[in-house]
Amino acid sequence: MALRRPSANPEGRMPLREHLVELRKRLVLAALGVLVGAVLGWMVYDPAFQALQDPLLDAAAERNVVASVNFGGLASAMDMKFKVALFIGALVSSPWWLYQLWAFVTPGLTRKERRSAIGFVGVAVPMFLAGAAFAWYVLPRAVTVLTEFVPEEATNLIDASTYLSFVMRFVLAFGVAFLVPVLMFCLNLVGLVRGATWLKGWRWAVLISCVFSAVMTPTPDVLTMMVLALPTIGLYMAAVGLSLLHDRRVDKRLGTADADGTLTR
Repeated sequence: MALRRPSANPEGRMPLREHLVELRKRLVLAALGVLVGAVLGWMVYDPAFQALQDPLLDAAAERNVVASVNFGGLASAMDMKFKVALFIGALVSSPWWLYQLWAFVTPGLTRKERRSAIGFVGVAVPMFLAGAAFAWYVLPRAVTVLTEFVPEEATNLIDASTYLSFVMRFVLAFGVAFLVPVLMFCLNLVGLVRGATWLKGWRWAVLISCVFSAVMTPTPDVLTMMVLALPTIGLYMAAVGLSLLHDRRVDKRLGTADADGTLTR
């Protein structure tokens, strides 16, 4: 059960209308930040495009086949440039939109507790980028499935939109996956969710992690799926452990926890 601390609102919650207004405000601010980052992405599109297609070219070279990214439509090249620019914008503006996320999650807390946004961003940004880097590290193995059935000395023309959308979705998805445990622990720190609540959902966490890895890695072997699933499961368990330790310290300072997880003050 969630442990709620006193907030600026006497009832500890915001009216639905205020929630929707706050959500719209944060979404607009986050989108503006991504657009500003996309300007940089537009400027560095050429080297970024080369880096995104390198895993495909390297996998093709290892199998002695010719593979290339093909723009099949008249406007597909421009469309892809916009997508790559937004992808880069999401990466470089991650400190900004992560701050907006935390500001929306904790609008009714005290001023002191809202300062936790700085700590959240300070930890969340490296974790998000670490997840993206991890995805980039294992990407060549996932991309192999795109070329493994191509006969030697043949040419494989891969649709640019299909391939690049897969790569960008893959990188961003694992960035978000590494971000979830940070959000879990921070929610516990500000007293919104107890560690026991996170612990009760461990079976669902394992299942979702495995399904997520299976969907994001279209390779036939289980080993690759587990290589991606184990870090996300491990981070979830680490967040649960840290939350339980924090709850223990809070319980010793303020009282003892009831059997159902509520705090007796």
